[in-house]
This record gives sequence, C-alpha cells and structure tokens, in this order.
Amino acid sequence: MPMLRDPSAKYRPFPQVPLENRQWPARTITKAPIWLSTDLRDGNQALIDPMDAEKKTRFFDLLVKCGLKEIEVGFPASGATDFDYIQNLVRSGRIPDDVTPQVLTQARADLIRTSFDSLAGAKTAIVHLYNAVSPAWRRIVFGMEMPEIKQIAIDGAKQLRDNAARLPGTDWRFEYSPETFSTAEIDFSIECCAAVMDVLQPTADKPIILNLPATVEAATPNIYADQIEYFCKHLPNRDRALISLHTHNDRGTGVAAAELGLLAGADRVEGCLFGNGERTGNTCLVTIALNMYTQGVDPELDFSDIDQVIQTVEYCNQLPVHPRHPYGGELVYTAFSGSHQDAIKKGFAARERQNDDKWEVPYLPIDPADLGRSYEAVIRVNSQSGKGGVAWVLEQDKGLKLPKKMQASFSHIVQAVADQTSRELTADDIWTAFEGHYLAADGKRFQLVSWAESQSGADRIFAGKLTIDGAERSISGRGNGLMSSVVAALAESGGPAMDIVDYSEHAIGQGSNVQAAAYVECRTPDGRSLFGCGLDTDVATASVRAILSAANAT
Repeated sequence: MPMLRDPSAKYRPFPQVPLENRQWPARTITKAPIWLSTDLRDGNQALIDPMDAEKKTRFFDLLVKCGLKEIEVGFPASGATDFDYIQNLVRSGRIPDDVTPQVLTQARADLIRTSFDSLAGAKTAIVHLYNAVSPAWRRIVFGMEMPEIKQIAIDGAKQLRDNAARLPGTDWRFEYSPETFSTAEIDFSIECCAAVMDVLQPTADKPIILNLPATVEAATPNIYADQIEYFCKHLPNRDRALISLHTHNDRGTGVAAAELGLLAGADRVEGCLFGNGERTGNTCLVTIALNMYTQGVDPELDFSDIDQVIQTVEYCNQLPVHPRHPYGGELVYTAFSGSHQDAIKKGFAARERQNDDKWEVPYLPIDPADLGRSYEAVIRVNSQSGKGGVAWVLEQDKGLKLPKKMQASFSHIVQAVADQTSRELTADDIWTAFEGHYLAADGKRFQLVSWAESQSGADRIFAGKLTIDGAERSISGRGNGLMSSVVAALAESGGPAMDIVDYSEHAIGQGSNVQAAAYVECRTPDGRSLFGCGLDTDVATASVRAILSAANAT
C-alpha cells in the first residue's frame, strides 16, 4: 500500500462526549482516593523478563510499607508461577489484616475458578473480572455484537457469585471492568456494568468496584473526565459502586487523565509506582500522590524515603527510573544553572527568616527533605545519584558501593549474562559476574603475589611480586604515591599504559570483620576507561588489587 502524502488522514478525531452542565472543571481534589497498585500484575506483565517470587515479595513488602491497602498481586490463571506465588503469599501470613489482595481474570469459567482458588484462605480479597466492550474489539478481535459481549459480562458475574459461595471463608469483593472503556460507547459500558450489578446485587455498605480503564489513551484528558462524569451521572444505583480509574499513558497524559477523572467523580485510582506498564505505561501513583501532597492534601501514601522506593523498583523491574521523572528522578532537585542555584539558595535563606513552615522555594515545588533527599543535592550538580538495580543488589548483598560510572560499565556485563542465559538473574548470578570480571585471579594476566613499599626522597617506590601471563615476576616502579607507583611498575613490565582518573574506597563490615573495598577508574592513551575493584583487609592492598583489576580489563 503506497504511503499517504498526509499520514494524518488515516486518523479520525475522537468524538466529544454529550455531557451537559459538566461539573468537574470547577472542582478540586480535597482527599486521597482509594489506591490500588497493579505493579505485581499489570506492571509485571509489561516486563521483558517477569519478576520471580523473590522480586515480587520484595515489591509486595515495599507496597505495604508505602501504605497501599489494595494490591493486585497477579493473574493466577496465567500459569503456575503467579498461582503459586499468590497461594504462598496468602498462606505465609505476610498480608496485613488491613491490606486486601486482588487478582485479575478474564470472563471464563475455568479462569475465574482458578483465580478464586489462588486466594483461598485470605481474610478478604477482590476478584477483578473484565471483558472488552469497544467497537474495534467487538468487530476485529471477537467478531461479536453487543448482546453477545454483554452476555459474557453477565455469565462472568454469575461465576463470581457462585465461586464466592463455594469458598465462604473469605470476605469476597468484586470488581468489573468494561475493558477498552475509553474507546467504547459510554451507554453500552453503563449497560454492561448495570447488568453485572444486577447479578451481584451490591449494596451501599458493600459496593462493587467498577473500573473504567483508558486501555488505550485516545483523546485529551478532558474527554476522559467527561466520560467519567457522564458514567457517574447515568449509572443506576451509583451509590452501590466505587468508580475506579485505570489510565494508560499512550498520549503522555495518564496522570492528568486520572486527576481529572477524580474531579469527575471517581473514587479509586489504579496504577504503578513510577508508571511501569504496557506500551508507554500506566499512570504513576507516585506522581499523582505527590501532586496532592504539594496542594496540601494528604495522599495517605508514604514516599518519605523515595530513594529506597526507587532502588527496590529498579531492582525488581530491572528498569531505570528516568532521571527527569517527577519527584523521584535523581536530577529533579538539582540545579545545573548558576542562576537557578542562586535563586534556590536565596529561597532557603528566606525560609530561615520565616515564622511558619509554609514551603516557598524557587524551582522546588516540594521540599526534597520530605522525600528523604538532602539539600546538598539541590545546590551541587549531579551530587545526588540514584542507584541502579544491579548496583543496589551488590550493595545489599555484599556491601559494595560502586561509583556511578562503574555502575554503568558493569551493567553492560550483566546484560550480556542475561542475554546468554535468557532468564531472570539472581543476586548470586550478579555477584558471580562481578567477582569473575573484577576480583577473580584465575585466568587473568596480572595476579598479585606480594608487595612492599618504600620511599626515596619525594618518590614512593612499589616493589611487587606478580604472576604475569602465568610466570612469576618481580616488578617495581616509582611515583608520587602508592597507586601511581603501581601504574608505573606495570607500564615498565609490559603492562598497559594508563592514568588514574578516579579513586574511591569504603569499609565493609565492622570490628574485626571489616574489609576495605577500593575502586579505580583508569584511562588509556586512546581514551578508553578501565574500571577495577579490589577487596582486602588492608586498604592499601585493596587499592593495589583495584589497579591490577583495571589492568586486567585490557
């Protein structure tokens, strides 16, 4: 098919919603909605390599710590991995009494039964049923007419009712989604939801959750708000339903659509931390919650240690949080411009003279300290660096704190291991890769046997015994310090020519078990960067090992 001269001719503008006397533009958000995290289900389905049980458990614990009271823990009918994880989660007693797990299921009898079985034994649980209702899905995907689509919803609702009766030990709650709501006829979505309500007979005390997803974001967020307000005004027995929003980010306005949907009458928001999800992602719960925070509304979620949240999310998802991501990005509170820094400093100086706690600092819509960030980060360029998932695992499991550039270099090594294994890498896998590349002696060109240091005038002299290319040799070199003398000794013995451009060290452990970790970045004459790491109970020996580690990288 030949390309059109004007590709925009393929597309049609989204129709307006016939909403009279709309109310949402004049409203403000005055309280937190009910929050549901879909990180363990929708966010997990969006990963190239889905989370294993260990990562899902870490993520679940993070969500509980952040204050989420409803968590969609998986799609149990998708396979044994999700089913077993959910059953183990229920049986482990890990779910607090005030937290409700939720699972998602298509409107098929066998899948619904499996979904209930996965949550058997839970104190309370939500089963979320969905079926797509929009014209494109009816025509292209299913080849069905409206009555057939509505009957799928009705039959699924009956299965919810009957399976709940089968397992009376759990306080069952129900959620229904007219999937693809954003591109469907609103009146038909209402018709399907009303039919489901007729089967399940919700009450004002025990309402059904009706989720209205922007499965594909197809219009400006004000259109979505109109859809929500229209739905709320025309749904029979509105007082027996909680209206939930599940916005995606195809147009880049998922957060705005959810906020306007709340203005339009919704009660609940579904999304992921930092917006992970299919395609361009789901709405970001962190952003919406902290947007409320900046308006003086308590979001009832705790992001007071935003870096710890980011580290866990990055580790579990193996996806970075963008440095410019609202509130959480490592650069969002950092001023690169001198004039910006000057304005921020003056803002902090003015705060010291204030007689109240009201926040008003130029360029900073939120106090970084409220999220666990230091003020140092806002006045020093790039001083606050987020930890990547791989580096975080090494720090948590081995106590290593890799410099930022070394993190980037090592991430390529880990990616190669992941490509070769085609599976999720564990902490042991990552440590094996790190140890093999930076610390192991076997098979490496330069291996330390022993060393000593002396001084001659202003020079430091390194005298070492090394195994070089399999043969033990004595080498020596001089420089203005220990490390420069080691580099000189290597160069004089046929090793690589390189200059040290960065060095750092820290202690691991305490007391008699303390060990030193040394990191070095060297640069070759052709501009390549070589990274090395050394571990030893003696910090000087650790630095020698780090240089040899970098030399072995050639």
